[in-house]
Amino acid sequence: MTDAPTDADAAAPAAAALGDEPERPTRRRWGAGWVAAALVLGLVVGAAVGLLIPRLNTPADDSVEAGFLRDMSTHHAQAVEMSMIAHANSTNPEIVTLANDIALTQHGQIGYMQAWLRDWGLSPTSSQPPMAWMPNSAGSVVNGLMPGMASPDEIAALRKATGKELDIQYLTLMRKHHLGGIHMTQEALKSSDNEDVTWLAQTIVTSQQGEINLINDLLKKLGSA
Repeated sequence: MTDAPTDADAAAPAAAALGDEPERPTRRRWGAGWVAAALVLGLVVGAAVGLLIPRLNTPADDSVEAGFLRDMSTHHAQAVEMSMIAHANSTNPEIVTLANDIALTQHGQIGYMQAWLRDWGLSPTSSQPPMAWMPNSAGSVVNGLMPGMASPDEIAALRKATGKELDIQYLTLMRKHHLGGIHMTQEALKSSDNEDVTWLAQTIVTSQQGEINLINDLLKKLGSA
């Protein structure tokens, strides 16, 4: 005769099934931990790539952008020097105002250019000769001077000049200086696709063309061709 199942016998399969249950939460916890670790790893890798990609995309030491910013910083520095001479010594309010505007504008632009070079991890100076960044630049540098730049003798004469002579010398030198600067800047616009550099280059062209028009008007007022 077969014994009737007892309560214990009926409960055995359930107990066996229950005995497996504690393992499942453990597997879920490990699964969640791996997911969290993967997410953290993804964030770390993403941050590293985000820092690396801009660095890989920055202009190189021998790039058009680096060469232009270095040379234009030097070019601007002379414009600031000449403008400070005129600002300090001219008695013509229009000349004083123009000189002030040019000095402030170009000094500010030097700040932009030097900051970008620093951000790119590049030196503000280069071992390359001036204008080496510009295609077909042969003949652009004369006696060590970039296009439009005044010679040391011209700067010395400007320092000694007074009155109307000072005003005419300053305007004449600055017009030539601007024309040379525009030539350099237009070449950078042709060769560079860096958004910061092309924005600054276009700003320089626009502002200096406007100042050349003003310089021509002031020279007419002074009776100089």
